Amino acid sequence: MTRPPLASGYRLTGISCGIKPGTQRRDLAFIVSARPASAAGVFTQNRICAAPVQVCRERLPARDVRGVVVCAGNANACTGAQGLADARRMTELAAAALGCEPRQMLVASTGVIGRPLPMPAVEAGIAQAAAALADTPAALDDAAHAILTTDTHAKLAGRTLALPTGTIHLTALAKGAAMIGPNLATMLAFILSDAAVTPNDLQAILGRAADRSFNCISVEGHTSTNDTVLLLANGPGEPLAGAALQAFAEAVEEVCIELARAIVDDAEGATHTITLEVSGAADDAEARLIARTIANSPLVKTAIHGADPNWGRVVSAAGYAGVPFAESELSLWLGELPLYLAGVPQPFDPAAASAYLRANRTVHLRLTLQRGTGACRFWTSDLTAEYVRLNADYTT
Repeated sequence: MTRPPLASGYRLTGISCGIKPGTQRRDLAFIVSARPASAAGVFTQNRICAAPVQVCRERLPARDVRGVVVCAGNANACTGAQGLADARRMTELAAAALGCEPRQMLVASTGVIGRPLPMPAVEAGIAQAAAALADTPAALDDAAHAILTTDTHAKLAGRTLALPTGTIHLTALAKGAAMIGPNLATMLAFILSDAAVTPNDLQAILGRAADRSFNCISVEGHTSTNDTVLLLANGPGEPLAGAALQAFAEAVEEVCIELARAIVDDAEGATHTITLEVSGAADDAEARLIARTIANSPLVKTAIHGADPNWGRVVSAAGYAGVPFAESELSLWLGELPLYLAGVPQPFDPAAASAYLRANRTVHLRLTLQRGTGACRFWTSDLTAEYVRLNADYTT
């Protein structure tokens, strides 16, 4: 993992305060902008959503956000009125430490569902974190590690853009390894920029970027209660417009795709990352529906894990996706190997196909239809016994 430069005007930290009992792992992150920032967010589409998601939805988009406080190890989801009060209390404490209004603070959480937050530990942790804020590479690393749960490593990305108005930076950190399904996942992502962008432009840019990245990944198709992606831009001066704004939007999308792929690559127990390319659908929505259906098939996932080129599982999953195509329109490739062309199975060497699956952690499946120009790129992982073990024992 290459550490990106930190966008100017931000301080971060990550500390251990006891949210994760029985461990000294970092579990509370604090991200602060030195000046009020435009901010936007996208969130889980699960009707059961965590208290922090509810708080952020109430406050975004906004033009004067000062930061976000994040706890890991406890989702603060399905915790009723007390959970909502606790999430708001976290923003009050963070705001008091910065000397701003509670409405200027955002909050996020990840972890076990249905357990009240250990508020004495959280309250002490926020005070500790506020005193440790810094704009150093070590502080960025600490924050990136403090938002993790079952991840095996931190996830960072960034971009530097030289624009006619000056150089701007994007710095992003994320977590996610399981309960990953389209319409976000058990994932958090925070994208920080020193560009000047209006809140409405940020919201549109983030929505489009998330749609092409975090909404195009799946580990097991389970949409979580806590999914949160926040985009902050604290630059002074006139907001970006025209070609400069487009360049910024493209950089945000690139960062989101990089983080999304890192999440899938770190999927619990995974031995393969699978890239699905679907083209020739009537529109992009059709292509995504087919890709998502294949990505969520346990039979496809286990075949990839076992290096079994059982391509019938892939085409049958495409067939029940709900898209009204004719079988004669469908073609499938594994890597560069054609398996099924225009509805006709192709002769191929099963041993060579199996060897491709065994030799490559990242494998490619490409499907084409003959219905139009709709396309989608989607990422998923294989399904392993280790995934089952981790999730069978998650709270016990």
